[in-house]
Amino acid sequence: MSDNRAIGIFDSGLGGLTVAKEIVKLLPEENIVYFGDTGRVPYGTRSHDTIKKYAAQDERFLLSKDVKIIVAACGTVSSVAGENEKSLPVPFVEVVSHSVRAAVKATKNKKIGVLATPATIKSGSHKRQILEIMPDAVVVENSANLLVPLVEAGWIDEKDSVVLETVRRYLEPMKEQGVDTLILGCTHFPVLAPVISKVLGEGVTLINMGASTAYAVKELLEKNDALNDGCKAPEKLFFVSDKTQTFKETAAVLLGEREELIIEQVDINRV
Repeated sequence: MSDNRAIGIFDSGLGGLTVAKEIVKLLPEENIVYFGDTGRVPYGTRSHDTIKKYAAQDERFLLSKDVKIIVAACGTVSSVAGENEKSLPVPFVEVVSHSVRAAVKATKNKKIGVLATPATIKSGSHKRQILEIMPDAVVVENSANLLVPLVEAGWIDEKDSVVLETVRRYLEPMKEQGVDTLILGCTHFPVLAPVISKVLGEGVTLINMGASTAYAVKELLEKNDALNDGCKAPEKLFFVSDKTQTFKETAAVLLGEREELIIEQVDINRV
């Protein structure tokens, strides 16, 4: 058996494209439907109730596209609104638990850093799950609410003094504590990986939530015998809740796509 329905992926904006990229790389024959809530980005500074409401709307939209699985490609949603999955008629994959396991496996000195949005840090989800697996770990957390707008604005150049200094300030606690592993706890942050590595040094392992999540999606689809049989060229559809042009320009770069991307603006409040 096979299931040719699409993998549904959603995020507050562009960051989830780093997860989509890893899924496409690992599962090139799969159809993809991506929704970026660009009209309400960022989620990380919102209240828990608002995040849960937004996530539920995003999930309903993906279900309207008859997806076979939903991926919350957003650290904030994964940390705050994970219980939404109980009401979904399809499997749900979040990004936190898989990145935690990857970090615990990677660390050598048991000092793990977590860089995420304020809402994610406040939820304590990464730290709680790390300590459940490795009780003697030292977890150094810091919220970085300015990094999401930087990425959304395309400010990602490691040579840019504003970008470099902003990242440096957020990473000060990690450097002081000597972490050897850092979870990029927001899907926007892998775009800044060159800057982060420059600040922390090559000895620190960066955990990209997209890569670990992609493997989780693959395993789940294999388990459910729901992989695409590859009978036709895979389709990638992108939807946003605000203007498409900026998204299109940045998405092409993040995904490394050469062909014209199909992007449509939708009114998420009417779903």
